[in-house]
Amino acid sequence: MTRRAPLPFELAFRPFTVRQATEAGVSRSRLRANDLERPFRGVRSPVLAQDAVDRCRAYATRMPSAHAFSHVTAAELFGLPLPSMRESPLHVSALSGREPRMRGIVGHRLDASRIEIRSRQGVRTVSAADAWCQLASMRGPAFSHDDLVAAGDRLLGWPRPLIRVEELDAAIDRHRGSRGTLARDRARRDIRPGSASRRESLLRLDVIRRGFPEPECNGPIDLPTGRVYGDLVFRREKVLMEYEGDHHRTDTLQFARDLERLSALASAGWIVIRVGARSNRERAFGDLALALASRSELA
Repeated sequence: MTRRAPLPFELAFRPFTVRQATEAGVSRSRLRANDLERPFRGVRSPVLAQDAVDRCRAYATRMPSAHAFSHVTAAELFGLPLPSMRESPLHVSALSGREPRMRGIVGHRLDASRIEIRSRQGVRTVSAADAWCQLASMRGPAFSHDDLVAAGDRLLGWPRPLIRVEELDAAIDRHRGSRGTLARDRARRDIRPGSASRRESLLRLDVIRRGFPEPECNGPIDLPTGRVYGDLVFRREKVLMEYEGDHHRTDTLQFARDLERLSALASAGWIVIRVGARSNRERAFGDLALALASRSELA
């Protein structure tokens, strides 16, 4: 079996363009070898892309300076929570000139006056606020109002927001009049600072739709044992609704902390209603109604 020539060190562990390789002395036959991935035309990689970030880094090796990742792709780069979707093409926008046209790429042309450019995960992208605004233009069966709110909640999320409220509102103003304006305005009315997860955001929206008073998101609660935070806090009634993911059950240390926290809350007179992915929601909301009613009677 013919032994393949090793790649130059500077190309051995990252994606590169065919042009970069030939300039480094790599032969055309070596570039056709089956140990190199071909994620995009004119790009080779010695490693298989594991996720959207890897695919962006591969495409970025050939992306013109007037282009940037945008829409769903930019949202993924910033870690905005999105509904589960199959691996989709990368969205790339041209701020000048013609939009990109290539297999695996969805091209857009953008008005540069509406967009701010950032660097994220080592690649060029529209800002997090602009990415969220672009999501509104993609609303449909696969991307609902609640999805848009949950993504917006992450922008202002707890404990580390991605942007300030003023940045979100400025981006919405920049995009006013473009596709998705009504969806953005409607979603903005439901976005709140303080959410720690997509599931918390969706639970809060469900609470409000059922006619309950709007809770605080991750509101601080001072107890004799110290300060804790509750997912959805009904402060006047001293009632909490908590969303618990699987890590609360499978992480032994987290489980122990939860027990201590719940005991401290109960000792301080708080009622805690716990909700998980497989919980009976009707029963949980019935418990919430009873808890709020019992505290209102005592007020």
